[in-house]
Amino acid sequence: MKTYPMYVAGEFTAGVTTQMMDIYNPATGEVIAQVPQATRQDMERAIEAARNAFDRGPWRNFTGQQRGRVLFKIADALRKEAARLAELETVNMGKPLTESEYDVADAVTCFEYFGGWATKIFGEVNPIPDNAMSFTLKEPVGVCGLIIPWNYPLLMAAWKLAPALAAGCTMILKPAEATPLTVLELAKILDAIEELPKGVVNIVTGLGEEVGAALSASHKVDKVAFTGSTEVGRLIMQAAAKSNIKKVTLELGGKSPNIFFSDADFTPAVEGALFGCFVNQGEVCSAGSRILVQETIYDKFVEAMIEKTKTIHIGPGLDRSNKLGPLISEEHLQRVEGYVEKGKKEGARLVYGGKRLGGNLAKGYFLEPAIFAHVTNAMAIAQEEIFGPVASVIPFKDEEEAVRLANDTPYGLAGAVWTRDIFKAFRVVRAVRAGILWVNHMQPTYVEAPWGGYKQSGIGRELGRYGIENFLEAKQVYINLSEAPLGWY
Repeated sequence: MKTYPMYVAGEFTAGVTTQMMDIYNPATGEVIAQVPQATRQDMERAIEAARNAFDRGPWRNFTGQQRGRVLFKIADALRKEAARLAELETVNMGKPLTESEYDVADAVTCFEYFGGWATKIFGEVNPIPDNAMSFTLKEPVGVCGLIIPWNYPLLMAAWKLAPALAAGCTMILKPAEATPLTVLELAKILDAIEELPKGVVNIVTGLGEEVGAALSASHKVDKVAFTGSTEVGRLIMQAAAKSNIKKVTLELGGKSPNIFFSDADFTPAVEGALFGCFVNQGEVCSAGSRILVQETIYDKFVEAMIEKTKTIHIGPGLDRSNKLGPLISEEHLQRVEGYVEKGKKEGARLVYGGKRLGGNLAKGYFLEPAIFAHVTNAMAIAQEEIFGPVASVIPFKDEEEAVRLANDTPYGLAGAVWTRDIFKAFRVVRAVRAGILWVNHMQPTYVEAPWGGYKQSGIGRELGRYGIENFLEAKQVYINLSEAPLGWY
């Protein structure tokens, strides 16, 4: 078992107390590491380090070329450690190794992409009706609190660290309690880059209700960027408003509709339904867990889903033959099981799965993917984010009803439509209120394109040019070009 320190003010530290948190392998239930359970005092030290690094350090005044080179070095170092980091991600989080490998590769791309953006931050000249010049400067927002979830630990760290660094901000990153290991390995990479001033990046482990709350409420922090549940997002907004009305970017929950019309290419559509809902064990904010299927193909589609799900290999993620790994924890497994029971009580028909796996998988947190048929959109399993491999298959009659059902949710993160009719596809894309819409696919995204949602799925967008704008302030500068008196008196 390995013990990891935190990273504060350019130093690896255990914090002010000796209290530690156990980190588990969800495939076995075994403790694999310990990390510090930081206190508010530890968080305050990290905030002070980031504040000093921004107010008095050189980072904000580095040229774009200098900051970009730092991000490129981070990407190069990650690429060299990719195999080891992917394996550690799988051991700590549970996802299949192939998915972890994609995640690490995407993290590398993210640092490279925003490394390129560092030299392309510019303002603009504003046309004004006056004998003067007005132009806009773009400046770093300041000290940023970055709070990430447990389902994509290293990738979510990259999504927030990379644009914040490119913009010239300093930051405190708080990883999820359950999955801090690859982020703490990233701390070693950052520490080894001599050009990155100490205190620019600080990484603090601990409980959200203690150190996460302290980060959100600190008046010394200028912005919080959070990915996680809608419930916690509300608390962060409240804390930000009560302290210094800091800026917030929130990427929150989802209950995404995956819409299948009768004219869809059937075999790829069925695979798209399963992938959209079950990838990463369904522990995905954009999971297409509301599977809307046109009535004329409904029974055939459900039956095909069942038959294909029977072939999905479930087991430890390090075995490349497995497509589904364990859920993140015993507590979360019980929560998902609770939704399976709730679905049955509500009258939905459980046509496949939903049971905890025993045998040689009994010590891990493994759950058979569950498929519910004859679901109505008012049921809890169709409205609430389960964050597990539970599919709710809902019939619809026509395009109008499909759109109505798709929008009948408090969330608006993502959605997908499957059809051969391009006109129908674009009508549905325009009508569904969500931040990401796929056509004849579900889940792929790229760092070049924006990510975020409507309604209770969050505020703001990450990635692409939106990602860098999140960490910049716009300052208008007015220069009087007239030598004449104002004539005010």
